[in-house]
Amino acid sequence: MHSFRLIETCPQTKARAGELLTPHGKVPTPVFLPVGSQGAVKTLTPDEVKDIGYKMLLANTYHLYLRPGIDVIERAGGLHNFMGWEGAILTDSGGYQVFSLSPLRRVSDDGVTFRSHIDGSKHHITPELAIQYQESLGADIIMVLDECPAHDDSPAKVKRATERTQRWAERCLKAQKRPDQALYAIVQGGMFAELRQESAQYLAALDFPGYAIGGLSIGEPKQLTLAMIEETVACLPEGKPRYLMGVGSPEDIVEAVARGVDIFDSALPTRVARNGALFSWEGRKNISNAAYKEMEQPIVAGCGCYTCRHFSAAYLHHLFSCGELLAYRLATIHNLSFVAELVAKIRGAILDGTFLSFKEQFLTGYQPADEPTRLAQKQKWLKRRNLSQ
Repeated sequence: MHSFRLIETCPQTKARAGELLTPHGKVPTPVFLPVGSQGAVKTLTPDEVKDIGYKMLLANTYHLYLRPGIDVIERAGGLHNFMGWEGAILTDSGGYQVFSLSPLRRVSDDGVTFRSHIDGSKHHITPELAIQYQESLGADIIMVLDECPAHDDSPAKVKRATERTQRWAERCLKAQKRPDQALYAIVQGGMFAELRQESAQYLAALDFPGYAIGGLSIGEPKQLTLAMIEETVACLPEGKPRYLMGVGSPEDIVEAVARGVDIFDSALPTRVARNGALFSWEGRKNISNAAYKEMEQPIVAGCGCYTCRHFSAAYLHHLFSCGELLAYRLATIHNLSFVAELVAKIRGAILDGTFLSFKEQFLTGYQPADEPTRLAQKQKWLKRRNLSQ
């Protein structure tokens, strides 16, 4: 019921085009997964997400465990039925969310004890429970429980977390009962190449159906992120899908595909949309800028998304200025449509042998946020999220 087929590779890079077969349909790769942590992609209906072109999305076990509860979703017939989504679903185990609650959690070899960021109630999750919960949710692809170290942790601390993640991965594999779900391992190792290599090799020997690269894009410089991706991918099986967790900026997707990554997820496109940042082929555009107040053209000329086909940049500027809820929906539709088109173009370029030139052309024309600004924004978002939790 689950399989991964490689269709084409780029001879000048490590880019690959393939196809995931899941119980809820075929998913072409490379693929980006919109994030619906709590069973919904923020501001959009499932049909709208589908109409944009997405065949798979991500939900988060941690959030769904706390609200509405795994048992509620199980009684509703599973997550697909509960949220009205007919496509494929990948559920994260919630490891990253738990470990980001550093003042509220305690880790042992058995599992992790934490307090809910909602009401302070105490909970304990083991690798076995993480699998049990995800089997009850019924996702197509499920993840092992892992320990995600901070990007600036010491080598000794990262080594302990990496080895614990490996032991937990074995326990997750033994705990899995449902053959219709693909269980992916998660490679950790922080910012240390040797630990990344050891983790990837250890997990590859366990023969999981797929492999995720965790613990990146959490505050480290971008060049270090790319270096760790290269070190990890080099040690993963050629015929298994590779999933880079939590990465979704357009330039990072292009760079990571060139290094052999197949699957991506991130809340970035939807989060920045709600803050008025809209993707274009030149970079992000801040729709709140005065330059858009009287712009009668769409925010991106030639864009085929619902937003750009029906509304001017001036109208979007007006909606954001007034705080109208429609602003967030239209901006989200645009950003997710942009990423879907980008990934489709990447796949097409791999298939027709022009990926290298596509990559060079895109990166030449696309202006990402400068590194100090990007890191400052990331830290600001992490701080705001942690305070809210």
